[in-house]
Amino acid sequence: MIFKSVRDGRPYPDHNLTLKQWSEIPPRPLRLDQLITTKRELALDKLLAEDSTFYGDLFPHVVQWQGGLYLEDGLHRALRAALQQRNQIHARVLVLPTE
Repeated sequence: MIFKSVRDGRPYPDHNLTLKQWSEIPPRPLRLDQLITTKRELALDKLLAEDSTFYGDLFPHVVQWQGGLYLEDGLHRALRAALQQRNQIHARVLVLPTE
C-alpha cells in the first residue's frame, strides 16, 4: 500500500491559501503511507515529465484536518517517490482547526 487511502475530493473546508502563502510554510518529512489522496486519477505524462515541478511548488501541499493528512497537491511527486522506492517525501503541511 502506497497511501493510507485514496479519495475523490477534499473533505475539509476551503482554506483559500495562495501559492505565496503556501510557500511560507516550511516543508517537513511525511511518510507516504500516512497520506490520504484527494484525487483518484493522474496524468501519466505529468508523472513522467522531467520538469514536472517547473510551474509549481517544489514541495507537495498537505492539509492536516481531523487527524488526517490530505495530499491536496503533489500526487505526481508522491507517486514518483514511491516508484523510486522512497517511503517519504518533504511536503508543506497546513494545519486546519477542527470545527
